[in-house]
Amino acid sequence: MEKDNIRRCYWATTDLYKDYHDNEWGRPVHDDNKLFEMLILEGMQAGLSWLTILNKRQAFREAFDNFDYKKVALYNDAKIEELMNNKNIIRNKLKIKSAITNAQHFMEIQKEFGSFDSFIWSYVNNKTINNHFNSESEIQTSTSISDRISKDLKKRGFKFVGSTIIYAYMQAIGIVNDHVKDCYLSN
Repeated sequence: MEKDNIRRCYWATTDLYKDYHDNEWGRPVHDDNKLFEMLILEGMQAGLSWLTILNKRQAFREAFDNFDYKKVALYNDAKIEELMNNKNIIRNKLKIKSAITNAQHFMEIQKEFGSFDSFIWSYVNNKTINNHFNSESEIQTSTSISDRISKDLKKRGFKFVGSTIIYAYMQAIGIVNDHVKDCYLSN
């Protein structure tokens, strides 16, 4: 997509998508709070468009205590009911409960590895995978690495972490840079 002589990936078609594309997608994230936020948002996206999630992102932040995983891990039935009544977020009980479960397991990984960052980036030896695809049609929806991460997270009790969700997560947190060659952000 071109605007102001800037070539972007094909999907960056709206202002919200362009902002996300230009400032977040494919950029390495090492902050555990941000890693948790993106993990939950990617899980919330299951079956929906990413634009839907981006449009509700601020409401999610407000509803989920700015994705403070320590607080989310303690959510009880009353909080779940409050979230289910919040018309500004995705009101899927399984997804909401998964955020709580995932927060609890997120902290277990922190205890084991020192940080979630250390755990997740260990799969790529702390180096971004730059794919250099010629076109969007070459971009995968899952890889052997996303398969391994998904399997590991599921074994640890995480929910909504299938391989496709995890590959999108890898793109979102910069483990993978899938900007196509003619995008100005391609490496």
